[in-house]
Amino acid sequence: MDKTEEYLFEYKGYNFERSLVNIHVVESADDFEIRDDDVFIITYPKSGTIWTQQILSLIYFEGHRNRTEDIKTMDRAPFFEYNPRNLDFIKMPSPRIFTSHMPYYLVPKGLKNKKAKFLADTTSLFVCGAEDRTRATCMPVVGSRWFDHVKGWYEHRHDFNIQFMSYEDMKKDLRSAVLKICRFLEKELSEEVVDTVVKEATFQNMKTNPQANYHDILKYEIGVRNDEGHFLRKGIIGDWKHHFTVEQNERFDQIFQREMKDISLKFIWDINEE
Repeated sequence: MDKTEEYLFEYKGYNFERSLVNIHVVESADDFEIRDDDVFIITYPKSGTIWTQQILSLIYFEGHRNRTEDIKTMDRAPFFEYNPRNLDFIKMPSPRIFTSHMPYYLVPKGLKNKKAKFLADTTSLFVCGAEDRTRATCMPVVGSRWFDHVKGWYEHRHDFNIQFMSYEDMKKDLRSAVLKICRFLEKELSEEVVDTVVKEATFQNMKTNPQANYHDILKYEIGVRNDEGHFLRKGIIGDWKHHFTVEQNERFDQIFQREMKDISLKFIWDINEE
């Protein structure tokens, strides 16, 4: 039996997680007052979202870097459309960091041509719940089509103050990625602080740090259907090779080339690619 409507809420062509979405926030997004120093992390689901949240939290907040403040990334960089802890966005001190999976046409209109910054992750496709190239086989899913999400943001990039990043580039050279993010955010950090950001943002440190990942939040606050697996899985590039057959891979390449032929973003499918 199809239980799509039980778990997903469709709004203007986008699938929200029904049990979590604050539809009032989504419907009134155009009225949301944007501050010039707001930062929005925009990702497709399971595309390095929590990693980017952690990196920005480490860059902006000293107490997060040295773990003297017990504030989780969910609260440092809350989801705009999902707000399970009912944070008052208006009362949040600047700079505010928001996270969102929404397509370009659903974000607050006040973000267009403003100083507020967008950090967009254009990572490769993922399997449901894991870093992988097989996301295209899992339908329906939270969000919209990956192709539509990435192309939408890329084709409207001139409407926003936006920096594109990729999970694969971050994985290959985390320090360079952190420095690139700092330049975009106009945040000057000492070499020592950058070292700390990079160290705390490694996959293993994040996986074992309850402050940095959603494992405990999902298990004890939101609730999960079962206790199998972890929110942060392998943190590697190229695990799609363990799931795709040769025929599936060839078919995927055909679809990818057809959909993304006019997009100049670079995509990495193997850790050894230059």
